[in-house]
Amino acid sequence: MFGRLSAWLKSIENSLDHALGKDISTDRARRRARFHFHVVDHGILRTFWTNLFEIAPGVWRSNQPSQGRLGKYKAMGIKTVLNLRGVTDRSPYLFEKEACHELGMSMVNHKLSARSLARKAELLSLLDTFETIQKPFVMHCKSGADRAGLAAALYLLHIEGAPVEEARKQLSFKYVHIRASKTGVLDHMLAAYAADSKADKISIRDWLLSRYNRKRLQASFDARRPPD
Repeated sequence: MFGRLSAWLKSIENSLDHALGKDISTDRARRRARFHFHVVDHGILRTFWTNLFEIAPGVWRSNQPSQGRLGKYKAMGIKTVLNLRGVTDRSPYLFEKEACHELGMSMVNHKLSARSLARKAELLSLLDTFETIQKPFVMHCKSGADRAGLAAALYLLHIEGAPVEEARKQLSFKYVHIRASKTGVLDHMLAAYAADSKADKISIRDWLLSRYNRKRLQASFDARRPPD
């Protein structure tokens, strides 16, 4: 019964997601987009819960910021926003793009997934982004738990030269990351790197280039998880 109720609620949410929030060009459209942002995209939960943490000097992670929160980030000195949800036609991206333009903040878009592993080229591109992005910057996904956690870990490994066990802490319950869920595949990836680097002291970039196998890692993670 609970499963059917959950599926029904999810279907309603999906319907609203497709029906609302794709336009902010008129007052009426903006009202609908605000509803989409706060209700469908769960922005109301992010009103006071920001999941904002500084992981290195001038480098922050958070959940999806509102336009008002972006103004506060600007006042903190943050110059760049790294959007890990990618370019979309939904209200979070539309409002964020508008706010960054009005505030004079740079916006960099790089799409990651929370429940599946990214392609090698996408992860290498993210490392390249870390090398050139203007600081101070904040990286975010929707909740700031999973994609932001992986990106934060990769930043610490690639730019800060942090030990892998220290970097892996970016994926923890402190940030509301649930390792036992499908998002645990991100932990599985870092665990594989930890095992290889312990033996060979290989950098994260070289590991991605020579040993990262997305399909194999996903399959080995799926084989270990109990069915939903």
